[in-house]
Amino acid sequence: MGDAAALYWRLVGAQVRGAWQYRLSFAALTVGSTLATVLDLLAIVVIFEQAESLAGWTFDEVLLLYAATAVPFGIADLFVSPVEDTWEHVRLGVFDRYLIRPAGAFAQVCGDGFQLRRAGRIVQPLAALGLAVSRVDARWSGGRALFLVLTVAAGTAIYGAIWALTASGAFWATEAREVANSFTYGGGFLAQYPLDVVTGSLRRLTLIVPLAFVNYLPVTWLLGRPDALGLPAWAPFLAPAVAAALCAAAALAWRAGVRHYRGAGS
Repeated sequence: MGDAAALYWRLVGAQVRGAWQYRLSFAALTVGSTLATVLDLLAIVVIFEQAESLAGWTFDEVLLLYAATAVPFGIADLFVSPVEDTWEHVRLGVFDRYLIRPAGAFAQVCGDGFQLRRAGRIVQPLAALGLAVSRVDARWSGGRALFLVLTVAAGTAIYGAIWALTASGAFWATEAREVANSFTYGGGFLAQYPLDVVTGSLRRLTLIVPLAFVNYLPVTWLLGRPDALGLPAWAPFLAPAVAAALCAAAALAWRAGVRHYRGAGS
């Protein structure tokens, strides 16, 4: 693990130094990434221009819900989402190069695809999180602030694990990338809104793909709201355990995929 982490950060450093050689381009792309996230927030603003509440949630409460998923999604997108390039590496037959090096393939794929401009996608959500925390009535204390930090950390791990799990599918079905995107990017979009507005199988899906533990359940606890899933009162505290279990499943799936892979001889 230590060697893999060291290699990952060396690859990240190389990517950052390369991007910094073209400062104007880097600045423009970073600003563009930041502005792209503003559109998601504007969609919420437009909804509340037409309605005072959304399934009983006020604008400030939905803002907290949005920020509590957008921040971990942005962090996972920065550090882990490059693993989705596995689909292209396998399809083109160039994944072999990661296997002939004395280092883990996962760290190499994530490090090679690291793009610092993606950090721009965290800026606006962080500002939204700070604004939401200052506006909602959540009886803030040191313990509740720590709970929010742990929620963001667990959410980051969950999103990262979902990326790794879906990318592992590339070793069996190289043309199913869009299906994988429906769980990563589609899941990130779904989690921006309270689950009270969806019904049936879509609600249950947020437990199977544990998006409900990213932000919805923790935020309902912080706000003292009942959750639409009808789970026990202690369910919001399971987010770290769910994240750890999902990361373990992702690691097993990735290793199984790498063992299943048959080189292209390239």
